[in-house]
Amino acid sequence: MSYVEELGIRAKKAERAIAGASTLQKDTALKAIADALIARKDEIIAENLVDLKRADENNMSQAMRDRLKLDEKRIAGIADGVRQLVSLKDPIGQVVDGFTRPNGLKITKVRVPIGVIGIIFESRPNVTVDAGALCLKAGNAVILKGGKEAINSNICLGKIMREAIETAGLPSDVIQVVESTSRDTTNELMKLTGYLDVLIPRGSAGLIKAVVNNATVPVIETGAGNCHVYVDESADLNMAVEITDNAKTQRPSVCNAIESLLVHQSVAETFLPMIAERFREHDVVIYGCPETVRILGNNIKSATEKEYATEFNDYIIAVKVVRNIDEAIEHISKYGTRHSECIVTKSYDSARKFQNEVDAAAVYVNASTRFTDGEVFGFGAEIGISTQKLHARGPMGLSELTSTKYLIDGDGQIRG
Repeated sequence: MSYVEELGIRAKKAERAIAGASTLQKDTALKAIADALIARKDEIIAENLVDLKRADENNMSQAMRDRLKLDEKRIAGIADGVRQLVSLKDPIGQVVDGFTRPNGLKITKVRVPIGVIGIIFESRPNVTVDAGALCLKAGNAVILKGGKEAINSNICLGKIMREAIETAGLPSDVIQVVESTSRDTTNELMKLTGYLDVLIPRGSAGLIKAVVNNATVPVIETGAGNCHVYVDESADLNMAVEITDNAKTQRPSVCNAIESLLVHQSVAETFLPMIAERFREHDVVIYGCPETVRILGNNIKSATEKEYATEFNDYIIAVKVVRNIDEAIEHISKYGTRHSECIVTKSYDSARKFQNEVDAAAVYVNASTRFTDGEVFGFGAEIGISTQKLHARGPMGLSELTSTKYLIDGDGQIRG
């Protein structure tokens, strides 16, 4: 029996216990996890420093290093996210629909756990806690496979959560962290049919593509974020500067940060120098179309198809001047990843057109794409941002980690 199969067997054993756990039991476990994270923060930071040291040795970019880092403030934020889940309504047992058929059968549709969930992710050790806590609250067992760059942090966080869960009377195997960093382990997890009910990849476009193409387990596709801001001809340009700057530079390594900026030709001469000046404060590298280069000067790099299609996760942006809103929407349709898109405009018609025609999980008018986040949306922590259209779309909170079941009550009916 392989290591991964053993994890699957243990998860299946824990599945029934967590599926039948009361809301009080689950919330008690979540409170214990949050308290333990704070109490053992020094232990977490020490293990995280080992990962950060390796990141420096491997010349990891500053933006990606930021995704990896855990400090006292971030640990407190993670713990707060877990506590928020306690205050949220338990989705399990929720009645979605109910009706009585002409033959007297009473049919009720209720929410139930999915079962055993596998999650493969990169870089961000906070995902270990966010995902584990969400799965627990929704009554699921989970197997977490993080990237090698965060292995020490992930193992430490997993150990703390597992010990906390046991204090609430639940089996520790409700949450398991894969301690192997080998690619073979990842490949085996993708094919753990019979143990995993669904697999969720969270990370780079390359990781997501690999999982989608190779998994035999059902997959919920998440995360790749080639997001855009479009500055319309009627936009408040000062507002557009603030939104664009926030969406690009507030935390460029995350999936809801923008990678491209589209600007209506009628405001490009005024707006592009304004945003370029702001970007200089963060040393943002700008790739631009010929019109962008003409307006901003030869120090701007020429953009190609490659730049418009790239999720940089860094202080880099691709810029294009467009003739109208239709060209902006067409560009987004070609290069976007159906994650988060924004229009800055004073026009009601332009706003509605953009929201109706842009195919993305979250479409903003006059607000930064950085708000696409389960916690910000009031879902507590999130499992990821789903960019597909089946079952779940957008920030995946508690209800997206459930399935449904029909309960049918009769009094002797038989089918003729």
